[in-house]
Amino acid sequence: MGLTLVSAVLLVGGQVQIAHYVPPRGYVCYRAEQDVAIDGLLDEPAWRAVPWTEDFVDIEGDVKPAPRLRTRAKMLWDDTYLYVGAEIEEPHVWATLTEHDSVIFRDPDFEIFIDPDGDNHEYYEIEINAFGTEWDLRLVKPYRDGGPALNEWEIPGLRVATHVDGTINDPSDTDRGWTAEIAFPWEALAEFAGCPCPPGPGDQWRIDFSRVEWDVTIEDGRYVKVPGKPEDNWVWSPQGVIDMHRPETWGYVQFSDAPPGTEEFRPDPAGPARWLLCQVYYAQKRFQAEHKAWGDSLEALGLPELMDESLARPIALRSTQDGWRATATLRRDLPGPRRWHIRQDSRIWAER
Repeated sequence: MGLTLVSAVLLVGGQVQIAHYVPPRGYVCYRAEQDVAIDGLLDEPAWRAVPWTEDFVDIEGDVKPAPRLRTRAKMLWDDTYLYVGAEIEEPHVWATLTEHDSVIFRDPDFEIFIDPDGDNHEYYEIEINAFGTEWDLRLVKPYRDGGPALNEWEIPGLRVATHVDGTINDPSDTDRGWTAEIAFPWEALAEFAGCPCPPGPGDQWRIDFSRVEWDVTIEDGRYVKVPGKPEDNWVWSPQGVIDMHRPETWGYVQFSDAPPGTEEFRPDPAGPARWLLCQVYYAQKRFQAEHKAWGDSLEALGLPELMDESLARPIALRSTQDGWRATATLRRDLPGPRRWHIRQDSRIWAER
């Protein structure tokens, strides 16, 4: 009996089984109560007042060992910027790239992914190395759906700083690590946000963080990557596969103007429904690869009836002129939009 993993869809003997929904991680992003100096040091009162995220895990989740080095982040916001701070434990801090928009993950790096309206499309990515060299780009849609990376897109007014707790590119000593501090201007993010920007208190965005780590040896007084050894990918909210371009698995960031530490994160009431819609998408991708066509029913896809206690009725699937659309209808007593849809290019949206 064959066992093939397609994200959370399991194909067992020709019958698709759906894995249990595990909510992505969530974080409450508090309003900065004091000014934030972008200097790479996370020592201002505003930063000290807010919590860290959970420690990062392997990108594939619990199926892989926990990272050997600690990574964590924290966030703030005000009327002008979204702030991200990161702490990267690293006994050997090194970097090589100094040119803007280089492919930064060829160095050890810290990465931020932002999908403001959570529709899996029109999202932002920024990568930073220990020098503070950054690569900012915009994705119209994920690579899996043919979305190009628009390297020419820039973030006017972006502010970036790093601080090395040790000595960079010096193998003769042991470092403690480095920190990164980034300020995203709302004015730039608003262009493709698809939702109010800056957000209002209580609004939630889909955001995730990643760290790329390379194993190195020391040769002739310099760091050299171990040949043939792939990089480690450590993230805040795991993807389940080695692919950061799965926006449906990113964490939730909830904006708050309450005093730091006083507001609880509010799970997305549509989370389970969105997850089931994604299972239809994964199954359709598998079906299309095998049959060069889209399935016209859940039965054709090998899926069981897709129902959850948050739904008023099972997931519905119908063909469209350019592909297909699946729809989830939430119970009337749940807050927020009732009807959610996903289509063949993984865009997911709600009827407002």
